[in-house]
Amino acid sequence: MKKKNPGNREDDKEKTNGPKSMMNKRKKNMKRLGGAAGLSLEAFVNAKANTSSSFSNPALIKKQREFYKNAKYVSKFKKKLKQQHQPNEIPSDAENENREGSKMMNKNKRSKNSLKELYEKRREEEEKAKIEREAILKAKKEERERSESRRKAAREKMFKKTRHGQPVMKYRIEHLLQLVQGSNENSTDKNL
Repeated sequence: MKKKNPGNREDDKEKTNGPKSMMNKRKKNMKRLGGAAGLSLEAFVNAKANTSSSFSNPALIKKQREFYKNAKYVSKFKKKLKQQHQPNEIPSDAENENREGSKMMNKNKRSKNSLKELYEKRREEEEKAKIEREAILKAKKEERERSESRRKAAREKMFKKTRHGQPVMKYRIEHLLQLVQGSNENSTDKNL
């Protein structure tokens, strides 16, 4: 291994911390801070507050992007509307203008009618789907109520007691018989 000479380290420090390097650092700092006077306290605080909040917060950056994107779409839309409302004027052919204008009007009317028709169709489909969903929900609710009432009646029968506090076996045996018969029917249906 090589032994490092501690005397060389001091020489290196003098080179980096010498008067020339200090002057270079000072010049760089002056350039960075904007001249000899530097920033005023108010300017520093405002710059710090503005840059730290808007540039480091990704949610704000996303919001600003979305805002500018939407603004661009709105301006394009407004330009197209202006172009549609202002007829193209060609002084030499007045008849061509009328024909083109009538074609444009017919296209606009057709598109408006088709849009209305599409809207009406979509609305009807949504209403039909809503009615179907409501019917399904109503049927499920009725079925749930019926099954709940059946369970409630069966539960009351199962919890009946004799006057001596013993359970009434009649209802329990009937319940077991129904279960056995139901399982037999299911097994015969599967075999067929």
